[in-house]
Amino acid sequence: MIDYKQDKLLSIKTTDEQRIFPAEPHYNPYEPTPYEALDQLFSRYRLTADACLVDMGCGKGRVPFYVHYHFQASAVGIEMNPALYEDALKNKASYSRKAKRRRGSVEFQCLLAQEYNIQPGDNVFFFFNPFSAQIFMTVVQHILESVEKYPRTIDLILYYPSNEYVYYLLNHTQFKLVEEVRLDCFYERNDHERILIYRMNKGGL
Repeated sequence: MIDYKQDKLLSIKTTDEQRIFPAEPHYNPYEPTPYEALDQLFSRYRLTADACLVDMGCGKGRVPFYVHYHFQASAVGIEMNPALYEDALKNKASYSRKAKRRRGSVEFQCLLAQEYNIQPGDNVFFFFNPFSAQIFMTVVQHILESVEKYPRTIDLILYYPSNEYVYYLLNHTQFKLVEEVRLDCFYERNDHERILIYRMNKGGL
């Protein structure tokens, strides 16, 4: 019920039960991030209006719309599935009528995460366990290459993080864990129901 109410608030449709299994073996099935998880995350983690969040595996766009609506921060959704991408565009048309006076922007691209051309303003990256550790490592390497060209502080937000993601960040990057959000409504039943926030400060310090 909470998800339907939040969708209505944003003038979008992301709550339909829809199990889409990708053709690519390295990608995981589509599942939207629960609004309860987003509410808990963003009660402790605040985005500034000059932030740009990139959602890797955005589905129908729930996270980008949520971020833009509540923080007026820009957001980019990356989605490889053409049908989900089309749904995100439909949601954008509906959402834009509601949020036309807000600052920032919401954009979507239909491509593989490792093909996304990371922009100098992208500084927050959201992952809901969308793909294999191999692809995650490639995406993080692209982020690091972008930081070398355009130094800036980067945050990685991992919801339902895999052990492989965590191991890689801990042992092969300069990202440091700065926050763990255990989701009250889910964590007692499943200790993977948490959100980890990693940060690499400008200059890698």
